[in-house]
Amino acid sequence: MSCLDPLIFQVDQALRTLFAKAPTTRQMPGAELPETEATEAQRRHVAALMRVNHVGEVCAQALYAGQAFTARERTVQQALVHAAWEETEHLNWTENRIAELGGRKSMLNPVWYAGAWTIGAVAGCLGDHVSLGFLAETERQVEAHLDGHLDGLPESDRRSRAIVQQMKLDEIKHAETAIALGAAELPGPAKGAMKLAAKLMTGTAYWV
Repeated sequence: MSCLDPLIFQVDQALRTLFAKAPTTRQMPGAELPETEATEAQRRHVAALMRVNHVGEVCAQALYAGQAFTARERTVQQALVHAAWEETEHLNWTENRIAELGGRKSMLNPVWYAGAWTIGAVAGCLGDHVSLGFLAETERQVEAHLDGHLDGLPESDRRSRAIVQQMKLDEIKHAETAIALGAAELPGPAKGAMKLAAKLMTGTAYWV
């Protein structure tokens, strides 16, 4: 194997995440449910929320890729790759739902990806237990974020709600896996910085 192979894989991963249609083996949650009537304002709001969720999945792909690139233990790399696969399915679902609602993906996705990959790589360099701790905390915060979206989505929009609910279940499982592999508990300031960065990202992605 060439020493360039890992770098080529990283570039390929980034290009696929940003520009290719994400694959999925699971049917999009709620696909069998009928589309409900909604006002144009409601559709724009839901499309914006799903755009935020799509950006979150772009960042997740980048985070996992960066962490796997610098991970030291094979088991940790495999756990990150598995989690990334399920996040790829989330990319597919959110992208499809955005299209159904007549919305668009974030124009800043390349920026989000680059920033998240860098953070993931740095976390991995700090050691596998710290990296897993970062993963677990990220998933906890994503779970809380998805709860907020469930509160903000119209009760009648069962298709969007089904996607978000399944995403939440997957995120909980990823956090549990990271903890089982020995995730370290992050200090309070680190958690606070992550929440601040996430708030900036979600606030921007809602509009851009």
